Amino acid sequence: MVPMAMSTAAIGAGFVIVGAGLGIGLLWAAGLQSMARQPEMQTKLQAVMLIGAALIEGTALFALVICLMTK
Repeated sequence: MVPMAMSTAAIGAGFVIVGAGLGIGLLWAAGLQSMARQPEMQTKLQAVMLIGAALIEGTALFALVICLMTK
């Protein structure tokens, strides 16, 4: 593999990890903020937040595999 392609794959993988971390962090921040405003919705919000986090992780894993397959 060309060294330039290896470095761009590594940079892409780093962007994927940072993006997923930011996405999950913003998701949980918004969820906790809404739980503070409406405590009676806590169970529904937790379920939605967990599903959202799982979807973000799945998308990040898929993007990471695509980045690393460019070898």
